[in-house]
Amino acid sequence: MNPEIQKKIGPKENFFKEIVKFTIIAFIVVVPLRIYIAEPFIVEGPSMNPTFATGQYLLVDRISYRFEDPKRNDVVIFRYPRDPKTFYIKRLIGLPGETVSVTEGKITIINKENPNGISIPAPYIEAGHETTENFKITLGQTEYFVMGDNRSQSSDSRIWGPVDKKYIVGRPFIRLLPFTKISVFPGKE
Repeated sequence: MNPEIQKKIGPKENFFKEIVKFTIIAFIVVVPLRIYIAEPFIVEGPSMNPTFATGQYLLVDRISYRFEDPKRNDVVIFRYPRDPKTFYIKRLIGLPGETVSVTEGKITIINKENPNGISIPAPYIEAGHETTENFKITLGQTEYFVMGDNRSQSSDSRIWGPVDKKYIVGRPFIRLLPFTKISVFPGKE
């Protein structure tokens, strides 16, 4: 570069040039990461108490469910089927093809492996968070039944029906806030 021209480019121009380069590189790295691998999520509402509380900041693993199916008791983030712009966090209770039977709030799963049904324990539910409703539903081949851990305060599949797999975004893999609750795969039994 010509020394006379180089003298005219001051520290401000170099600084601005570096900021632009950094921004472009960050954009190239962060955007695909956020879209395909990890996404931030802030918990809102009491439906997952005590497992998750309002204001907790989570990073959502968006990639795992592209290679494996969600499993019973996984906590998932999904798009609300009635308004896909809204995101919910709930626990998977029933898997595709199963029948979910609830009697006095106790869950029984009927499937090929358990044609007479198997009771599903829920150690994550605290006293006062359970319910006493009764119902039965058979899920389609791409449908999941989800419920909040705070059953008495949760709007979930009991109210608006199953969640199709296409709406499941991912699972929380890191809880970052509050600092006293930092954990990996929070909500896992």
